[in-house]
Parts: sequence; C-alpha cells; structure tokens
Amino acid sequence: VLRTWPHSYAGFFADTEAFLMKNAKVKLCLQASPMNGDLLLEDCNPESDFQDWSWQGDSLMNHGTQSCLSMVGANRVQTSLCSSAGYTSWDCSNSLLSPLGSSQGYLVANRKGVALNSVGGLKAQWQDVADRSVCEEKAERDRYFPAALASTHVYGHTAGNMTLALGIGQEELEELLWFFRREDPSTWNYSVLALSFVALILGLLLLAINIVRNRKRKIHMYREAVQTTQQAELEAKQALMPVQEYSPAELQQQEPVLQDQRSGEVVVQWKDGTVTSLYTE
Repeated sequence: VLRTWPHSYAGFFADTEAFLMKNAKVKLCLQASPMNGDLLLEDCNPESDFQDWSWQGDSLMNHGTQSCLSMVGANRVQTSLCSSAGYTSWDCSNSLLSPLGSSQGYLVANRKGVALNSVGGLKAQWQDVADRSVCEEKAERDRYFPAALASTHVYGHTAGNMTLALGIGQEELEELLWFFRREDPSTWNYSVLALSFVALILGLLLLAINIVRNRKRKIHMYREAVQTTQQAELEAKQALMPVQEYSPAELQQQEPVLQDQRSGEVVVQWKDGTVTSLYTE
C-alpha cells in the first residue's frame, strides 16, 4: 500500500530542517568557514548557508560545507567530514551541548570563537532565531523522524549521513523513501472538483424533472376531480327532474289534439299515447 505523508508534517520539516545556532550570551551565530573548517561567531544571517545547521542523528551538520561539528584535540572544535572517526556526535544535557562519549565539557563561545569548557551558563546555551534551544530541535526531530523520511528535500542534503545515523543500508533507506514518498495531489483535487460540478448539475436536472412531473400529476388529478363532480351533479339533477322525451312524430300528433281542446276541458294522456277527455258531454 502506498501512503502519502500528511502535508502538515512535510511542511513542518521544510521549515525546521535548518536552523541558526545563536549563542545566548554574545548574541552571535555560529558560522562554518568554507576554507579550513574553522568556526566563527558572526552576525546572524538567515540567508547564509554557512550558518545553517541541522541534526543528522546525533551529529550537527553545516549546510554550507556539508561537514559536521566535531571535537578536535583537548578542547578545540571545528567542522570535519561527518563520516570521520572523530567525535562528531553530540549529546544534549540540560539544554547544553557536549561531545557524546567524552567528558571534555560543553560547547561555549569565547573571544576566538567556540571551544569546550566545563563551565556552563549563558555562554554554553545555543538557540535558534526564535530563542529556542537547539536541543529542542533535536527532540522534535527524534519525535517526528519518520516524517523526515517523506521529504525528498531533506534526503537531498542528508542521504549519506542519515544512512550512517540509522545504521541501515542505502537500498533499505531508498525503499523507505519510496514507501513514504510525497505525491502531487493536484490531479486528484481537480478530478474531485469536476465530479462535484457534474453531480450538482445532475441533481438540479433531476429536481426540475421531478417538479414538472408533480405539477402535471396535480393538474390531471384536478381535472378528474372536476369531471367527477360535474357528472355527480348531472346525475342528481336527472334523478330529481325526469325529462320526458318526445319524438317529432308524436309532437305533430299531439298538436292537433291540443288545438281541439276547449277551455275547461280535462284531457288524459294514457300510456299507449292516446289522449281522451276525462268528461264527455
């Protein structure tokens, strides 16, 4: 099953992948020299790659030189290859940075740059531009590390070091990246939008057809009711007022009889059609 990692995690790591290391005491940022690996304290510049650092496992890698912060000698600190045998791993203890597996002290700022010193305090505290400890950056990265695998941008910078930090092979790492790769959802979003419009038009069409059919059905029922009422009224009138129909021949036969009648004479018309006087002279 192919999963697409949520964009909120991907966007989160795109923003927090690189951070500045600003000393809480001198308010200057740690910058790597591209020439000899020395470390300098300069004014903070978010646009400089040589001031961008990121956690790669327990190592702090500089994005400008692609090298890691490492301890050299007794108390000297500089950048060197991340795969070197020196002390390139760092431990966070009480928000202070110290070489992992060594008791040389903490990373502090001094007049010459940075060094290792057993004395803590503000000089040993390193923060990002939001005044958040770099140790918090490491804690969040360790917490959401599977999401970092989903970002191809992170992989472009840290493929070699990530393999070293996780202790897995390159092929297995590529398989994980394929499994959690990000895909462009634009096509799917446009398809769903088009289907929504089609469903809306179809629904309106069915609604109009239903309204027309209901109106025709009501008109037909009304006409039937009117015809039924009229028929009932006609039948009632015929029952109350019977009408005797005469043919034209019978009317002609009756006319002479009616003309011969005298005033005051009572005539009777029998069932067989004959008309006689009730009283004869």
